[in-house]
Amino acid sequence: MRTLSTIAGLAALALTVTACGGGATTLAEPSAGSGAPTAANTIVIGTANFTENVTLGHVYAGLLKSKGYEVTVKPNLGSREVIFPALQSGDIDMLPEYQGSLLLHLDKAGKAADGDAQAAELKAKLPAGLKLLPYAPAQDKTIWMVTRATADKHGLKSLDDLKKVTGQLVYGGPPEDKTRRIGLVGLKEVYGTEFKTFRALDAGGPLTKAALRKGDIDLANIFSSDAEISANDWVGLEDPQRLQPDENVAPLVREQKADAKLTAAMAELNAKLTTEELIKMNHKTDVEKEDPEDVANAWLKAVGLVS
Repeated sequence: MRTLSTIAGLAALALTVTACGGGATTLAEPSAGSGAPTAANTIVIGTANFTENVTLGHVYAGLLKSKGYEVTVKPNLGSREVIFPALQSGDIDMLPEYQGSLLLHLDKAGKAADGDAQAAELKAKLPAGLKLLPYAPAQDKTIWMVTRATADKHGLKSLDDLKKVTGQLVYGGPPEDKTRRIGLVGLKEVYGTEFKTFRALDAGGPLTKAALRKGDIDLANIFSSDAEISANDWVGLEDPQRLQPDENVAPLVREQKADAKLTAAMAELNAKLTTEELIKMNHKTDVEKEDPEDVANAWLKAVGLVS
């Protein structure tokens, strides 16, 4: 579920990528280390280039700083196709992940739908040197959205109903949706539907939402924790075949950094990080247009994780 444009040429991992959430970040900055050894209490956190993931990266950072770690955040690095190899190579040490999508990234045939089953499969399938820490209650799933007018016009309540209009609608989402199971591949395989055309936009971000509002696309990939859904009266199509698995937030860490101190800190976070709290933070960043780092730090204080 949650990522933006795939960026080719990962060999050097020295690309600069432009973010939808602000600015550009490069993996070539000295603090990333390009795999070089770093002090045990130094953590480099990378994030995908959508606002929620950036905010979560700063949540991790603020908490770890309060525990005595020296933390650098590298936001907006790109899609999972970029940040996962960056983690493997040591350019970053840690990133906020979503279990369901991570499993499908590692195994396109992965069928585990709930958090515990996903965690068990991921433990067996993660490459050596990486460790997934216990997941939080917070989830952010893909929901396929249409406007109220489109739902009424075509009688759309479920993804099953898309068969009635196969080949007629325009679908908008991140470029990866062309080849991902949680995208065009799964919608065709599981629900038997295809589209008039696909428009490569962003991962449930401002481009996708603006296109849906204006009618430039008919079906959009939006995330369940998005604070703008109710404000726009968009209709989420039910997913009876569970194409979209659970998507609990979990820290993915280089194993050498996943000591008892860091693991305990993330467990403290899990006790507070619910879907409702995630939606609150997203409202601050996406609707009130506050800075993700400021939102993260204010939230950590509000829930009592830092003083």
